[in-house]
This record gives sequence, C-alpha cells and structure tokens, in this order.
Amino acid sequence: MYLPPQFKAKDEQHARDLIRAHPFASLISTDDAGQPFVTPLPLHLLEEAGQTLLLGHCAKANPQWRYLQARPQAVVTFMGPHAYMTPQVYADLARVPTWNYLLVHCTVEARLIEHFDDKDRLLKHLIHDHEPAYADQWRGLPSDYQQKMMNCIVAFELKVTDLQCAVKLNQHRPECHVALKSRYAAGNDHERELAAWMDRLGLTADTPGSKEGA
Repeated sequence: MYLPPQFKAKDEQHARDLIRAHPFASLISTDDAGQPFVTPLPLHLLEEAGQTLLLGHCAKANPQWRYLQARPQAVVTFMGPHAYMTPQVYADLARVPTWNYLLVHCTVEARLIEHFDDKDRLLKHLIHDHEPAYADQWRGLPSDYQQKMMNCIVAFELKVTDLQCAVKLNQHRPECHVALKSRYAAGNDHERELAAWMDRLGLTADTPGSKEGA
C-alpha cells in the first residue's frame, strides 16, 4: 500500500494492538479471472513459534476459499479508527482538509484447515475473542449439529509474510496537534480513539518537539 515514511509505525506492537481492537478485516485475493475478490470477516491474531498467524473461516458457498486454495497469496487489511480532519485546527488559513486513520496491511499465505478438531480449535479462538460465555453453549450442542455446522464452513490459517502499519495522525504538522487532539477528544467514538492514540504517541505538544514517529 502507499505509505509515506512519516506515517509508518515504528513499533510492531501498534499493529498487534490495532488488529486485536479492530478484528473485522477484509480478505482480498484474486478470482479465476484475475479480478480482486473481497470477503469481510473477523480474524484472530495468533503468535506462536516465531510466526504471526491470522485465523478465520468463510461459508463453504463463498468461492474465496477455492481461490485461496488455487492461489494462496492474499492480502488482509484491518481498518482502525479514522476521521475527517478540518483545516480549522491550523492558525494559518492556507490549509486543506484531510483524513486521519490507522490501518494494518498484511500479505499472507493461506492454508486451508479441514480436520474437525482443528476447525473446532480455531472457532474457540474466535469465540474467546468475542463471546467467551458461548463456549459452553457450543460444547453442549449435539455432535451431529456441530458436524453439520462445521461442514458449512471452510477454515483457514493465514501466515503473515509482510506487515505494514499506517498511523496517520498529522505527525509532521506539530503546530496543529493541540487543537486537533481537543477536537477529536470531544468527538465520536472514532475521533476519541484517535485522540487516545495521539496521547499514546506523544502528539499532544503544540511545538516542533512533538514526537514524529508512530
């Protein structure tokens, strides 16, 4: 993706935190005609044995799993908080609007997961992420029903081979940081989350000494 150096996150923990806070991703691969094919879906971040993995599944009726089987390399994007930025945060009126955002872009290699027990393990990761109490209900369902549900999905493991994290918060314009942070802190959920990230990155001092890096 296009990533100006001033907006490239320098701490890999930022990417991990964004993925866990915003797990609803876009999985992008190519169909048989070479056109992009996109599936929105939640993914679980798993780090083990020195690898970064994303675990998920799609409906068996969704052809994306066949595309992944034929062409395992794909792209996953996680969109974090984002919001409009008004030029009114500048004292200088010769400014234009922009959009601030946090985004994680992963290149991945896909591997399909077919065995019932492996699928079950994957699903329990997702259940733990979003509704831990449901685990007991799932375990209590009849085995034939569980098998039927498993047969309706295709699970996959996406090994991250390259990761980029964009943190665009106007780091290169420290003269606007105080006014921008104030506006975002009083705004909607996305804006308040961006304000919290400005605090995390030290982008709150209205001086040239504000931290530039993410």
